[in-house]
Amino acid sequence: MLQVAVGWRVAAALAAVALTLCHGQAQAQDADGLQELDAPLDPSAPLDAMPDLGVDWPDMEEAPGAIADTPDTSIADAATERTYSLRVEGLDAIQAEGLRTQFDQLSTLEENRKESANAAQIDRRAREDADLLAELLRAYGYYDAVVRTRVEPGEAAGAVLVTLEVEAGPQYRFTEVRLPGLDSAGDDATALRAAFGVEEGEPVNAADVTAGEAALRIELGKRGYAFAEVGPLDIAVDHESRTAALVLPVAPKGSRQFGRILVEGKPLFDARHLERIARFEPGDRFETPLLDDLRRALIATGLVSSVTIRPVDDPASKTVDIAVALEPAPMRTIAGAAGYGTGEGVRVEASWQHRNLIKPEGAVTVRGVLGTREQLLAATLRRNNFRERDQVLTAQVAASHLRRDAFDARTFLLGAGLERQSNIIWQKKWTWSIGADLIASDERDVDIDSGMTRRRTFFIAALPATLSYDGSNDLLDPTSGFRLSGRFSPEASLQSGSFFYARTQIDGSFYQPVSDKFVIAGRARLGTIAGAARDRIAPSRRFYAGGGGSVRGYGFQRLGPRDPVFDDPIGGRSLAEFALEARVRLGNFGIVPFIDAGNIYSSSLPKLDDLRFGVGLGVRYHTNFGPIRVDVGTPLNGRSGDPRVAVYVSLGQAF
Repeated sequence: MLQVAVGWRVAAALAAVALTLCHGQAQAQDADGLQELDAPLDPSAPLDAMPDLGVDWPDMEEAPGAIADTPDTSIADAATERTYSLRVEGLDAIQAEGLRTQFDQLSTLEENRKESANAAQIDRRAREDADLLAELLRAYGYYDAVVRTRVEPGEAAGAVLVTLEVEAGPQYRFTEVRLPGLDSAGDDATALRAAFGVEEGEPVNAADVTAGEAALRIELGKRGYAFAEVGPLDIAVDHESRTAALVLPVAPKGSRQFGRILVEGKPLFDARHLERIARFEPGDRFETPLLDDLRRALIATGLVSSVTIRPVDDPASKTVDIAVALEPAPMRTIAGAAGYGTGEGVRVEASWQHRNLIKPEGAVTVRGVLGTREQLLAATLRRNNFRERDQVLTAQVAASHLRRDAFDARTFLLGAGLERQSNIIWQKKWTWSIGADLIASDERDVDIDSGMTRRRTFFIAALPATLSYDGSNDLLDPTSGFRLSGRFSPEASLQSGSFFYARTQIDGSFYQPVSDKFVIAGRARLGTIAGAARDRIAPSRRFYAGGGGSVRGYGFQRLGPRDPVFDDPIGGRSLAEFALEARVRLGNFGIVPFIDAGNIYSSSLPKLDDLRFGVGLGVRYHTNFGPIRVDVGTPLNGRSGDPRVAVYVSLGQAF
């Protein structure tokens, strides 16, 4: 039985490896026809005839749109640039899923199909595509495939049709698949062999072999074989029996455990902090995916521009130390923004941040706001990975002056909290936060009984806590799943005596795909304040509704009871909001008709009557970091003073 060794050729553009057979051809030549190398050239000797094109060029004189009155039609046809179309015959009967798509992506004829070309250009492209298609067929196990080219007049006047005729022949199959050395992995050998996936009797498919080799390497890393070696791959093809034998040596070199984390170069974090971020501890079984997770977590800090993680072997202890080298990113940021919003007026904001002022990962931000309705000066500390992975310590001090239609408040706040929240890289299922706030606020509102404006000073202590579950498939643009969150804040207030109350709010949303381009989304929000009358609660601590993140079509915080003097909102002790959207995506754009409903109530529980409805249409532009949202809404049963049309612009979906 004749067997020929096969080279394994990687075709990166195909994401697969093409199996190519090296054929040697012996060419016999008559000895009398050989010319001595040192024989002189005869300058008067005639030139050899020019070779014909590899593709027979059609007689365009008989085709529609032929060029008339041409002295030499063969020369004219060859030089004339024409449009062409491409047809491939013979692929329907073979088992090669995805081959036509791969060919279309790499075809020279397809790439230049919209451009006119002359005979020589079309011939060259046809030859290249014939070689390409033959190579792709070999990658799928069709080693005897033959591809022929043909050119004939096309349907359009002056156009030509290029046809690639495929005779695939039989598909070769593996009669032997061996992974010598894999048995030294012991109990893991069965799982490792299953990860490779290529079995005897299967077609010789380059993509499957490449994917199997990659899966084997990944599985070795998952099972602790930090220094395993795989390959080189050897394929032997038997053309007589149309079969192949595969041999892929594997040297597992023993399963290992994690050892210490070592810091290389100029340390940005010490080893203790890196151990806190890593999801493994010394003594755990080595797993390569955990190193990838550590790399992503370090990049997510915003303090690192590049990460190098290198396993270090310790043969004596059978452990793997992890050497980490970090290249720091710029630490300081200055930012600013300016704009105008209905209900917010003119607003200019500036901030300065040092992301590692308090090591490790202690970001300090100083922020100032100057506007017609808001002035603020605040300093915030945010320390990521505090004491354990994904745990964030926050602290802030702020002095602000906030002017709203409902109230005017001059406030000083001291706050601290501990939280576990989602981010763009890791969208977490469960998130939570707990905190403590001390607030001193001097506030102006209207006394409903007397109709007079008044100022009162409140001293408030609050213990806010949140718990959320996110079962959606995307943080900024969900298309399936649901979300549920609750917020509870017991508060003690001192103003003309002390009193206590509790604020509770529940939010839920769902996302139901109807098709790939159509999603139904809905949300509900219910809130209550129990334990104190509305008039005793500081105006800034009451519930308000209306606006882009609430009931669209209405002004910011314009829903609910209003004072009888200035017709300004006064807030309430309970809240009910509902929304329903139909999200239709058209490429990078989207159309979103919506209907919102909601209101604010003076009672401690929402009555769900006298709901205010708003309808409208939104436009979405989908980007890599989330959709840009523009919503235009109008109230259906608005009251005096409500706008006829309201426009909202923001990043991300409305909910």
